[in-house]
Amino acid sequence: MADNDRDYYEVLGVSKTATQDEIKSAYRTLAKKYHPDLNHSPDAPAKFKEVTQAYEVLSDPQKRQQYDQFGKAAFENNGANGFNGFNSANMNADDFGDINDIFAQFFGGGSSNSSRRRSNVPHKGRDKVVRVKLSFDQAVNGTKVDIPLDYITTCPDCHGTGARSADDIQTCPTCRGTGRVRTRTNTIFGMMESEGVCPDCGGSGKRVTAKCPTCHGAGKIRKNETITVNIPNGVDTGDNIKIDNKGEAGNNGGPNGDLIIQIEVAPSQTFTRKGGDVYINVPISVSDALLGATVTVPSVRGDCDLVIPPCSEPNTVLKMRQVGIRLPNGRIGDQYVTLNVKFPKNLNNEQKDLINKFADQEENKHDGPFSWLKHTFKK
Repeated sequence: MADNDRDYYEVLGVSKTATQDEIKSAYRTLAKKYHPDLNHSPDAPAKFKEVTQAYEVLSDPQKRQQYDQFGKAAFENNGANGFNGFNSANMNADDFGDINDIFAQFFGGGSSNSSRRRSNVPHKGRDKVVRVKLSFDQAVNGTKVDIPLDYITTCPDCHGTGARSADDIQTCPTCRGTGRVRTRTNTIFGMMESEGVCPDCGGSGKRVTAKCPTCHGAGKIRKNETITVNIPNGVDTGDNIKIDNKGEAGNNGGPNGDLIIQIEVAPSQTFTRKGGDVYINVPISVSDALLGATVTVPSVRGDCDLVIPPCSEPNTVLKMRQVGIRLPNGRIGDQYVTLNVKFPKNLNNEQKDLINKFADQEENKHDGPFSWLKHTFKK
């Protein structure tokens, strides 16, 4: 007989840190082992009840948390905190669906009502994924792309019924409209009863007496078309654009899935991008770095003027506000310019004399703004 004081984790043979998948796997094994239809030993019903009770608690995150904190006391007091023993009234529809799905794997059965609901309700079709490659400029400024599509969609004439008209649809006589049939099979465990999809109607519960001439009874047709998609400005690699109802056809009258356009942007030869911000290196002369200047630099919006302050050191980063990329949400990024000071490779005598005079004047300014220049031309 089962011990009512046993720890639920011990009952299922799992650790207290077990995942939901591990708990379900353990229950599936024990339920099959002790189910009264498979195990005719006297203590099988009690053990089956025990493992099912343990699973009902540990498979529910909220009940599991209460059990970890208070033990079985959390579910006593006539069910005030949960349930008192294994009571089907305390299990919701999801609990039954989960357990019935487990039973169906080794009995071929489960709840006929839940199976019928799953087989007859409309299901949305699967999404279709298409990858689109864009140049950097196309991604920044937006563009239009033509996408050829080849997909299965619901027949427009019969709306997925497969029938010529509504009068040509009858209730399936085999399953009487349920979409499910029950069969009995002799096994080594004795007579087993199982439930499955009706072989005559395929689970729809209906029979077509005259087929639709467009889809020949399939309820679906293959469609080829080219659609033009507007790509908004500022998209980046990893962004997705969804086009409704351009995916695969649904089942039982369900809608088509969606078309998911995955964006892939080629890198720029000029800019480095981080979100809406762009980064660029700009070469300037020594005189512009020392005296300051206004230079023309490229940006994603075209050439722009940049004011370089006097005494700018190499690798100084200047920020150009809202000169970056305009994102789909309307926000405009900034441009960050790194100054790359270009020194001459050779100096004539006159230039050397000028630099020496300059160095004499700066001799006592070891930490002055021109110290980097003195070190550069020290030779």
